[in-house]
Amino acid sequence: MTKRSSLLTAAASAAVLCIVGARGVAALGEDSARFLTIDHYVRVISKVPAIAGQQSLIYVREKVRAGNALRGATPPDKVAVFIHGAGTPAEVAFDVPYQDYSWMEYLAEAGFDTFAMDVTGIGRSSRPWPMNDPCNLSPQQQALLVPTLIPAPCQPSYPKTLTTIGNDWDDIDAVVNYVRALRKVDKVSTVAWSQGGPRSGGYAAQHPEKISRQVMLAPAYNPQGPSSPLPAGPSAVPYNTQSIADFNALWGRQTACADQWTDAVHDVVWSEMLASDPVGATWGTGVRRAPGTPSWGWNQAVVSKVQVPLLMVAGIHDGQVQPDRVRQLYTDYGGAEKVFIDLGCSSHNAMWEKNHLILFKATLEWLTAGSVNGQKQGMLKLGY
Repeated sequence: MTKRSSLLTAAASAAVLCIVGARGVAALGEDSARFLTIDHYVRVISKVPAIAGQQSLIYVREKVRAGNALRGATPPDKVAVFIHGAGTPAEVAFDVPYQDYSWMEYLAEAGFDTFAMDVTGIGRSSRPWPMNDPCNLSPQQQALLVPTLIPAPCQPSYPKTLTTIGNDWDDIDAVVNYVRALRKVDKVSTVAWSQGGPRSGGYAAQHPEKISRQVMLAPAYNPQGPSSPLPAGPSAVPYNTQSIADFNALWGRQTACADQWTDAVHDVVWSEMLASDPVGATWGTGVRRAPGTPSWGWNQAVVSKVQVPLLMVAGIHDGQVQPDRVRQLYTDYGGAEKVFIDLGCSSHNAMWEKNHLILFKATLEWLTAGSVNGQKQGMLKLGY
C-alpha cells in the first residue's frame, strides 16, 4: 500500500468511526448558479470537560463553484480549511454575503473547494451547556443583561475554564480528516485569522503531514507563551459576549483611514454574527457568545521547527494583534518559504475593509504558487 493510500484509508476510517456529515445546500440568490454553499456537521466524541464523552457537532461550511461540485473536479492542491479567531465564527469572518467580500468565494471562483469550521462553543457548532447560563458571565457582562434577561447579578453555575486550545485541535483534526476523506486528498491548506493563528499553527506543528500551506491574518503569536497547559485557577469565567457597542468600539479604535470600511459591510457582518447565535441574539440588544480559550503550544520553540510554507499578514492599524508580533513570527519561523505582508489602511478586520481584495489575491497566489508577487520569502508592503 502506498503512503498516499495509507493516509486516505486512515482518514476514511476516521470518518466512518466518529464522523457523520450532514449536507444541505443553501441558495445564494443570483450567485446560486455559480456557487454552492453546503452545510456539513462533523460528529466527534467531545473532550470538553463540561460535555466530555458526549457527541458534539462541529459545523463546517463548504463554498465551492457549482461545476466543480457536480463533477467532483477540485484538484488535490486546491482544498482549503478556514479557521476563525477568538469569538467570530468562521462563516461570518470568511463568507460575508456582500459584493466581493467573501474570502471563501474568492478562492472558490479560482477553483478551490473551501471549508470554514467553527470549534466547539462557537457559531453553529455545539454549545456546552454552561454557555446558556448568563450567570456564568463576568459580573461586568452580567450587569448589561439586568433586568432584561436576569433580575440581578448571580453566582456562576460553572466557574471553570470551558474549552482550551487542546479541545480546538481535536476539533480541527476531526474536520481536516473529514475533508481529506471527502475530497480524497492527503493534505489541505489552512487560512486563519487572529486566534486562528495558534489554532492552525499549533495544529500544523503536530500534523505537518496533513497541511500543505498556511495563511494567517493577524496571528496571535506569543513567542514566550507556555509550551503546555497551565494549572487551572480556583475559578474562571467560562465564556464571554460581544454586543454591537463592543463590536463598534473595538473596530472604531483601529480605524485610521477615512474610507477604510463601509457601513454596509459593517451591518452585514453584524447581522451574520447574530444569525450565527440565535440564543445570544435574544439577550439584551443581541450578543454573540464565545468560550474563553486558554492557549499554549505555539511559541518560539515550536514555530522555529515548523517547515510548512506560511504567509502572514498584519494590518498597519491593527490594535488587537500588533504588527510587530507578526513580524516576530516571521523572524522566528523555521520554514524557508515564508512571506510577511504589511497591509496598508487595514485593521485587525482587514478582510472586511477596503484592501480586502489585496489580501484575497495574495492568499490565492500563495496557495497556488507558494509566492506573493513572485516572492517565496521576504517582507512586502501592500495597499499603501
